[in-house]
Amino acid sequence: MKKVLWLASGLLFLFFNAQAQIKPQSKSVDKVVAVLGSDVILLSELNQQYVMYLNSGNPVDEKVKCYILQQMLVQHLLKQQADIDSVMVDDKQVDDELDRRMRYQIQRAGGQDKLEEFLNRSVLQYKDELRPDIRDQLQANKMQGTITEKVSITPIEVKKYYDSYKKDSLPDIPAEYEVGEIVLHPELTKIEKQRYFDKLDAIRLRVKSGEDFGFLAKTYSEDPGSAAEGGDLGFFDRTMMAKEFTAYAFKLKPGDLSPVFETEFGYHVLQVIERRGEQVHARHILIRPQTTPESLNRVKLHADSVYNNLIDKKLSFSAAASLYSADKESKYNGGMILFADNVTARTTFIPADKLDPKTFLVVDTMKVGEISRPVTFTGQDGKEGYKIVFLKSKIPPHKGNLEQDYTKFKEKAQQQKSDRVMSEWFEQRRKNTYIRIDEDYLGCDELKIWTKPMEKKTAE
Repeated sequence: MKKVLWLASGLLFLFFNAQAQIKPQSKSVDKVVAVLGSDVILLSELNQQYVMYLNSGNPVDEKVKCYILQQMLVQHLLKQQADIDSVMVDDKQVDDELDRRMRYQIQRAGGQDKLEEFLNRSVLQYKDELRPDIRDQLQANKMQGTITEKVSITPIEVKKYYDSYKKDSLPDIPAEYEVGEIVLHPELTKIEKQRYFDKLDAIRLRVKSGEDFGFLAKTYSEDPGSAAEGGDLGFFDRTMMAKEFTAYAFKLKPGDLSPVFETEFGYHVLQVIERRGEQVHARHILIRPQTTPESLNRVKLHADSVYNNLIDKKLSFSAAASLYSADKESKYNGGMILFADNVTARTTFIPADKLDPKTFLVVDTMKVGEISRPVTFTGQDGKEGYKIVFLKSKIPPHKGNLEQDYTKFKEKAQQQKSDRVMSEWFEQRRKNTYIRIDEDYLGCDELKIWTKPMEKKTAE
């Protein structure tokens, strides 16, 4: 039962299906490998999933097909119930997920041209082919969330879960840190910015004179998410972009070109492709102003001033973060960094191996309560700057216990309870659903539980 529950999460299946249909289907005769209610699963669909499993660097193992097929059955069952209960996903969710997966595929392929050559079709065609599958996956995930959304856990249940461990089997908890940071980026003067404005304005004039926007975007745009796609951003609504970007995107008519304008990301010129209700399809070219030695010197002086105010206790760390930090995620959280791998818990305790390596090198030599001098850093977006780090607390490595790790055991206990609820749901749905699995897969251990209801009916 636990196996089925774990599969219900659908996480691995989403990974497989994110890369499905990369290669054109074979022209050979297809066959049905499973029937679930009114749905059929074809051998070609199963093989596509397996090919992508291999293309991800995994070893050849035909037994994995048993696991993949079970994942496919799980999704179909959830999707069928979602249709019955009118649990739907909107177009925006589907578009966002499609765009995310396309960016990943383009990056993996080494560019849009290489991906299209591999697919033997355009990215837009590929997205249209994937759209129904993505919608089904998101709908199945939402249905699972609906089934488990009311699952709650009491302190007594947490204690009972904790007591189920043998003392020598309690998990080893690595060292954890609570770390705050004040992030300071250099700001360019008007004169320093002007050359980047002029560079993009010259590109804009080339578009106006008839040169291809997509080619120029691929050549010059510094947006890693869209440059390879000719600057294409897909469809977006008014909430998804910087306000300056949104203002032009929703004001211009299809085919119109914006003037050069600035957002927090740099200078843009955009062209509207299509308008669909309250969504716009646009493409853009981005030029990011680069820091100068002078601007770095200026921000270094500012960072030193903030540090001195902290040491002299003229400002608390949380106040300084809210006033000066450029990091939007931490500045309104007292400067404290949230553990990104566990967003739902909103915990500030971060395992040592999950801390940014450069930040770890700083805090590893600090005492609890200490504030570091400004240190240079380069963010994931390539922006340079200075960072002031605060080590609020440190928990040494230890065996898991309720006093220090209550939240962790609570999460595990809740997951176990959610798994149990999902197991019961699957058990009931299987009993009431027609299921037939091809004889080539009846020997799969993972699939035996799916055939049990059918065996009972046959016996009767």
